[in-house]
Amino acid sequence: MLPLRTRLEEAWEKATDFLEPDEFEVYNRSVHAALEDPETRPLLGKRSTATPEAVLREMQKQPYVSYVISLCEGPQQRAFDRAHVELEDAQDKYENAAGEAEWDWRVVCTLAAAVSFVLLVAGGPRVLFVAYLAAAICLLALHWSGTTVWRNLRQCLGTARLGTAWAVQRIEVGVRAVEWGEVLLEEGTRPTVAMLVRHMLGDDPDSVFIPGDYEGLRAPRAPGYLIENAAFDQLKRKLAHIEDGTIAVCGPRGVGKTTLLEQCVKQADFGVLAQAPATYTPHDFLLSLSVRLCEEYMRRAKYKVPEFTRLSTVRRLLRRARQRAGRLGRWSAFAVPATALVILGLSASVRSLYEQYATSAADFARTQTGIIHHHVTEIWQGYAVGASVTVTIAGIAWWKSRHDTWLPRLVGRIWAAGSHPVGILVAVVSGGSALVDPQIIQQVEYVPPDTMINVVMLGCIWLLCRMARDSGRTFTLGIWTISLDAVFRPAAAAAGIMFLLYLARNPQTNALLADTENPLRLAGIIAGLLMARAGGWRPRRAEPELVTRCRNHLYRLQTTQMTTNTLSPGASQILTLGSSHATSVSTIPPNYPELVEDFRDLLRRIAAKKADQKEVVVIAIDEVDRLGSDTQALAFLSEIKAILGVPHVYYLISVAEDVGAAFVRRGLPHRDVTDSSLDDIIYVQPSTLDESRTILAERAKQLTEPYVVLAHALSGGILRDLLRYALQIKEMQDKSRSFELTKISRDLILEELSETLAGFRTLLSKQQWARDTSAILTAFRTLCGYLPDPCPCTEPELRLALEEFAFHGAGDPSAAAIQPQLADDARQLIDEASAYTYFSLTLFDIFSNDGLDRRTQLAAEHGPDGHLSRLAEARQELVISPYSARTLIENIRKAWSLPLAPALNSRIPSQPPSCPIHSPQPQLFLFPDEPQGPNSPDGGPPWTA
Repeated sequence: MLPLRTRLEEAWEKATDFLEPDEFEVYNRSVHAALEDPETRPLLGKRSTATPEAVLREMQKQPYVSYVISLCEGPQQRAFDRAHVELEDAQDKYENAAGEAEWDWRVVCTLAAAVSFVLLVAGGPRVLFVAYLAAAICLLALHWSGTTVWRNLRQCLGTARLGTAWAVQRIEVGVRAVEWGEVLLEEGTRPTVAMLVRHMLGDDPDSVFIPGDYEGLRAPRAPGYLIENAAFDQLKRKLAHIEDGTIAVCGPRGVGKTTLLEQCVKQADFGVLAQAPATYTPHDFLLSLSVRLCEEYMRRAKYKVPEFTRLSTVRRLLRRARQRAGRLGRWSAFAVPATALVILGLSASVRSLYEQYATSAADFARTQTGIIHHHVTEIWQGYAVGASVTVTIAGIAWWKSRHDTWLPRLVGRIWAAGSHPVGILVAVVSGGSALVDPQIIQQVEYVPPDTMINVVMLGCIWLLCRMARDSGRTFTLGIWTISLDAVFRPAAAAAGIMFLLYLARNPQTNALLADTENPLRLAGIIAGLLMARAGGWRPRRAEPELVTRCRNHLYRLQTTQMTTNTLSPGASQILTLGSSHATSVSTIPPNYPELVEDFRDLLRRIAAKKADQKEVVVIAIDEVDRLGSDTQALAFLSEIKAILGVPHVYYLISVAEDVGAAFVRRGLPHRDVTDSSLDDIIYVQPSTLDESRTILAERAKQLTEPYVVLAHALSGGILRDLLRYALQIKEMQDKSRSFELTKISRDLILEELSETLAGFRTLLSKQQWARDTSAILTAFRTLCGYLPDPCPCTEPELRLALEEFAFHGAGDPSAAAIQPQLADDARQLIDEASAYTYFSLTLFDIFSNDGLDRRTQLAAEHGPDGHLSRLAEARQELVISPYSARTLIENIRKAWSLPLAPALNSRIPSQPPSCPIHSPQPQLFLFPDEPQGPNSPDGGPPWTA
């Protein structure tokens, strides 16, 4: 739904097209509307070559005008041109007729209209008809006489007719202009302006950052942005082909395993998602899972979950009594006055009805009672043997049916099926009796038409306000969202009050309301509606067995129950002899085997019931990969293995990649717990570039292709990092105040590299270093010193330090000499940091230079290594090995024609650029006593710096 401001602007543009239907003006307004398009407007002004003024000048040139109009050739344009031609023809005829007329036709027609209006108001239609007949006779006489008056009147009437034809044609031209303007905007100016703006942006138009709504990136787990990927489709296929089982979901951290499990649980008919503890204790985990299972089933069955609070029994009773008293007081505040008013209004009619039919009802009751008494007496005295046998059999059958539910169910069905239509029929008949009442019909005939019109109008206004109030719709007015319920609720109340006041205060309608039988009719309507409403009443259903089991299980798991019995026998004598015995019984919390058995039994019953209803049960266990090592995860699986394998239950368990790899090996070289615990496994792969495009397009539509590729490359396709880097792109744009990819990508890559190397430096500080091996630390520290706050004056040194560390170990003899002296852990950290720096340098060289589109096409000609998706593959390879990742990065740099070794000498500028941060600022000193003007010693200005 478009905002109110946009709809008002569109309406104003259409109104302007109607009022000024000039073809060039319609074209200009269409161009301005195209410049305000939500997809084009953000691009304007981001570069000096693409400003609204420049685009407007280009679009007003004849080649563009002809091109745009040629795109819109169709029935709308032909109708617009034809209407223009007909308008010019009608205008020529009108101007010629107006020039030949001696009298001013406007004055003549105005006088005729004024006289007609006065006659209509003063005398009515009959007088106006007589006046027109007399005027026609006079005109006929003037025509026969051939006077100049008749000729002038004929010219005025002819001119008025041509003027009316011109006005009608002018309206048609306006309508055709509006229609053609819409086609011109949609098919001509909007796409042409969009292409022209991209052309005027120059190279890499998609590299311009577009401000917009990036709210989808701020909430990674927001349900409205979830996309079903290949892993989700694969999991659905596996669930569809097996009846039950345990499926493991593995993959790198942040790839979306938790989101996948949440989606499966949400789409299942009955599902529970549990988080595995970081320090696992199977007993506590199973206890928590059992509680979650019981609570979820009770909620799905629409039963309240019991609350276990620390309040005493008295306080709970007082709080419950206070709540019920409050509800009862609020109900009574409305029910008691309403009942009193209804009884007061209908008491007279009900009493008259009772007095009228009480005697007949009493006689009928006495007659029926006598008949029943006679038959009972005959059976008692033995005169009706057949009836005696029948009554005896009926008594036996009634006793036998004490455990059957067919009779109450039959009565309930009869009541539910019959009370509603009977109640509606009673209400309709009671209200419809007013339509056949002769007295009311006679009074309606005397009601004036204006009164009936007013009643109908007020009733319609009231009904329309109620319909608008109950529609539940909202509309946007600027930054406010206004609900129709909030607007029309008081309007409906006011309209209803006005309607009732008018009916009560008007004498004619008041007489209709004061009919003596209206209270009785109203009583019949209320009784019928109450009967129809009572038809929907159902007795509270008995609590299902499974809900009772869940409730008892919760009490068993979450409470300690104690029972105390005391017996004090004795005799009330002067000297009492007796004894006191006390017995205390307390429940023992279930141990792990008992807890497993109870959980499996309860889950089996729930699954069987759901299976009968063709519903799916899913138990998802997340965060098993948080347990630390794969050994701990396997130990956790072996402990909870006892609860797996329940019929008709799907278990989904997110595990680490090591556990998934152990299952995939299928017992080679030995078998482990995964072979007997898991039935299948799904590996959630990092998202591809196309999937990243789809995900970011759903969350941030304004993010263009280069920024999507940059976020995908930095994240390696990991979903969590993808959203984080996409949000960081927006943060870098806010920080740099630039809309260019070269600046935003440079700041983002250097900031990410700075944070990563700071982490590596912290790990390196824990290693042992010698004098001979400290050179690498010096280079590391130098690079880390440049990264946090790069500026123009340190750009050359930053580049040199970046290349020196990135190419460390890649054919560097000094690095090769130091490597054997380093410890294995330190050497591994240095190689990983260097490989990551090499990867960051590659991204820096690709994205922070101009001509990305051209260079992308050239790189694609070198094969797969030149494809943009290779960058994310290199980032994924860094997780496996820095050495294989370096080889892949070198292949990428070859495809992009980037240097494979540092070029130190060629990258040192003779004079570094000036920097507003580190360059010294000139200070101005004013010496008022120095000679001034042209007679000063050096002929300088009146002040010296």
